[in-house]
Amino acid sequence: MLELALQQVINGLLVGAIYALMALGLMVILGILRIINMAQGELYMLGGYFCYLSVVTLGLPYFPAIGVAMALTAAVGMLMDRLTVRPLLRRPFYMVFLSTFAVSIILQNAAELLWGPDPQTIPTPFSPWPIVIGPVFLTSQRLFILFAATLGAAAFFAFLRWTRVGMAIRALARDRDTALLMGIDADRIQTITFGLGSALAGAAGALLGAMFNVYPTMGQLPLLKGFTLVVMGGMGSVGGIFSAGLMLGVAEGLTAGFISTGYVDLVAFVTMLLVLMVRPEGLSKWGKAGA
Repeated sequence: MLELALQQVINGLLVGAIYALMALGLMVILGILRIINMAQGELYMLGGYFCYLSVVTLGLPYFPAIGVAMALTAAVGMLMDRLTVRPLLRRPFYMVFLSTFAVSIILQNAAELLWGPDPQTIPTPFSPWPIVIGPVFLTSQRLFILFAATLGAAAFFAFLRWTRVGMAIRALARDRDTALLMGIDADRIQTITFGLGSALAGAAGALLGAMFNVYPTMGQLPLLKGFTLVVMGGMGSVGGIFSAGLMLGVAEGLTAGFISTGYVDLVAFVTMLLVLMVRPEGLSKWGKAGA
């Protein structure tokens, strides 16, 4: 029993860290633009496909392919901002929401048309043999994914906290009018923000897609989990969202191990309600970046 619990906790930490990367991308776009990007799940999906194509078609090693996937997904996100978001920013909120929802449907169907509905596997250099630590079985790939997701969240926090662009992003999120009076180029920062949020989604898709499979609808549930983590973690709190992601992942892992995999998705929203009942402001005291 204890061995199973430890195994499921480790598995949950892995998935929760990937959920957190998705949520951080949602958070930074919502914090600056005040829009809900319904296409974030499809950007996650594109990250997986871009990584797959980089390895299989271009012959790149897996690790550089992750960087290529992030760059290409960021480019798609910035193009999406220019074509479908920016023209509607001064329109009612629901118009931008519906615009991003339409983009999500277009991207999902385009992926199915281009690459088919069948799942694709991303080749990786990791050994399939497990690493045994006491009663827990790990693989080098799972350890890498957990390390990469944690490093990505830390790098994102450092970027927001200590770079000039990061400070401009936080300034726009805090008080847009004052930031404009201080000379911040809002259009440029908006494009960078959309690219940054998209790159985080692409990284999550490339990491988790390599452990499971890549397919056109793979971003639907991670999108919902990402929204849940933004609420649980608190707007602008990188550490809060990452902590909430780990908490959610562990809760899902224990549910799958001791109850049923059929209740795994339900536990996300139950966990969110429990956290908000105890801390209505979310877990926002950890890693507040102000974005």
